[in-house]
Amino acid sequence: MLKNRKWLGDERRNEILTLLKNTGTPITGGELADRMNVSRQVIVQDISLLKAKNYPVMATSQGYILTENNDTGEGIKRIVACYHGPEQTEEELLLLVDQGVRVNDVKVEHPIYGDITASIMVSNRKEVYQFLKKMERTKASYLSELTGGVHLHTIEANSEKDLDDAVDALNEAGFLLTGEPRH
Repeated sequence: MLKNRKWLGDERRNEILTLLKNTGTPITGGELADRMNVSRQVIVQDISLLKAKNYPVMATSQGYILTENNDTGEGIKRIVACYHGPEQTEEELLLLVDQGVRVNDVKVEHPIYGDITASIMVSNRKEVYQFLKKMERTKASYLSELTGGVHLHTIEANSEKDLDDAVDALNEAGFLLTGEPRH
């Protein structure tokens, strides 16, 4: 692929799909912009157009992926309700990935917008630290700050035992929302 080549419209979006299909790892918007010789904003618009055409492109903290490449359907999923402050996010995520689970997303219930879900897609310590660095670098707020620390995670693992171990670890750390009053 020539660096100086100017990719136009549908051709560029088809090339983005090909790149996402052929790689098993996320590709950042900046990387796609460099490869396509366009701005990052053009890539954001392209991704929006692909999503509008029902292509399963997902934005994660590590970059863009096709969900069909990353969600094999083989993993067992569970939704867990959690509660903690933003300063405990690192501890929570490390605790989960150390149990062999992937944290797919975070979801909060907003009083106006209803459910808000954001992709996290971390399954090991390196990905957790990349996610946290990006949060710090961008000065973004955690969704759980909208709900006083209450949030849901979709977690995924290869076995029920790994999911059970993750839930037990959350409970031991005091992060599991149990229905008991919180102060």
